[in-house]
Amino acid sequence: MEEKETNIEKEEQKKQKEQQKEYEQYVKAVTPTHNLWLQMLHAFITGGIICCIGQFILNYAGNLGLDKQTAGSWCSLILVLLSVVLTGFGIFPKIAKWGGAGALVPITGFANSVAAPAIEYKAEGQVFGIGCKIFTIAGPVILYGIFTSWVLGVVYWIGKCFGVF
Repeated sequence: MEEKETNIEKEEQKKQKEQQKEYEQYVKAVTPTHNLWLQMLHAFITGGIICCIGQFILNYAGNLGLDKQTAGSWCSLILVLLSVVLTGFGIFPKIAKWGGAGALVPITGFANSVAAPAIEYKAEGQVFGIGCKIFTIAGPVILYGIFTSWVLGVVYWIGKCFGVF
């Protein structure tokens, strides 16, 4: 009787090992492989194009007679507007997927992170959809940006009080 139980246990263990091997093969098959150098090249190209567009806007605004600060403001405004419009048409997510951090790190990525949830949750209404979900991605960035600014301001103020700065 014990020999029969041992054989059954061995068969179960063998089945488990086979299932484990099949699962590992499945995971290996569906796990995407990434080429780091290619991703960096895509990010470099995408970020470079965004920066070139920004520089074009700055130069054009400067040629129109605007001072540097006003030209910079217009540049930021236009880049944010382009990002939101491209997000609305579903183009920016494709650019971000191809360009990775090159599209997501500049100001365009921040605009996309605010616009995308607003577009996604608009069906739930103005308050519970857009109002509640608009800062789901950008909210932590804003929160920690403000908190870090506050901490650095306090450190600076204490430093001024003791004559360090």
